[in-house]
Amino acid sequence: MDYQRIPLGPRKKIALVAHDNQKPNLMEWVKFNKDLLSQHDLFATGSTGQLLKEKLGLEIKVLESGPLGGDQQIGALIAEGKIDFLIFFWDPLEPLPHDPDVKALLRLAAVWNIPVACNRATADFLISSPLMNAEYDRLVPDYRAYRERLKK
Repeated sequence: MDYQRIPLGPRKKIALVAHDNQKPNLMEWVKFNKDLLSQHDLFATGSTGQLLKEKLGLEIKVLESGPLGGDQQIGALIAEGKIDFLIFFWDPLEPLPHDPDVKALLRLAAVWNIPVACNRATADFLISSPLMNAEYDRLVPDYRAYRERLKK
């Protein structure tokens, strides 16, 4: 398969998502990394975004809550090339009514080769990478042949 290079600048577009039981964990992580995160464009689903704005004073584009379509909004932004990075502290022990949306979001992140952190340890490793504030060419499968087949 051929690949296309998607250039990412040093300023990344980062989506922040947390299930209810993980919100305190994400809040603490964002607070610890506030200075670094403030150098990037931030997006978040509903109540997570509101909490981050109110408690930490960060500028964040707040989308709908996850169950009301926020996960799907982030997935659409990924497909449109408007999200470069996903921090999603999900609760693997708590079944949620919008689990299909969560699975779809994670699938889109894989389809478009978006770095994803689903827990604090991975988020720590990703955010401390030298690539975080550097230019980077993200390789994405060239889906032109797939799109052409759909047209027929």
